Amino acid sequence: MNRKSLGIRLTGALLGASLLTMAAHAAGPKPEDAMEYRQSVFNIIGWNFKPMGAMVKGEVPFDAAAVARHAQYVDLMSKAALEGFPKGSGPDAVEDTDAKADIWTNWGKFETAMKNFQQESAKLAEVAKGGDEAVIKAQFGKTAETCKACHKEFRKD
Repeated sequence: MNRKSLGIRLTGALLGASLLTMAAHAAGPKPEDAMEYRQSVFNIIGWNFKPMGAMVKGEVPFDAAAVARHAQYVDLMSKAALEGFPKGSGPDAVEDTDAKADIWTNWGKFETAMKNFQQESAKLAEVAKGGDEAVIKAQFGKTAETCKACHKEFRKD
């Protein structure tokens, strides 16, 4: 499967998942569905973050086009992540979640942390289009820090 068809399939899957989520959300998502949604979003983020990290660390050759593609998906998913945390979908309602109850008891702080990740992800996607390895590496570090900060505060070990 080539990259273009993979991108088309991934985009189609994301759109389909978004439509299903919107339909379920209109009726009020079940806590388990919300958890599965957010886990799926974060899996896609991780799937795209890992190869960029390997390039930034020099573990694999740097490929500006690949970074731009991965950064675009991370940016897209960063915008979708927050809706995966509706009230009533925390550890009091779902046993198998890594989300801490602090997300819902300190919503403003969590929302700010997620918006910081969104902003840095958008910047990464933008600088990645330019292909400048040094600029991309610097922005990747900033984006990774916002990701880690949220995990440290709001995710169980």
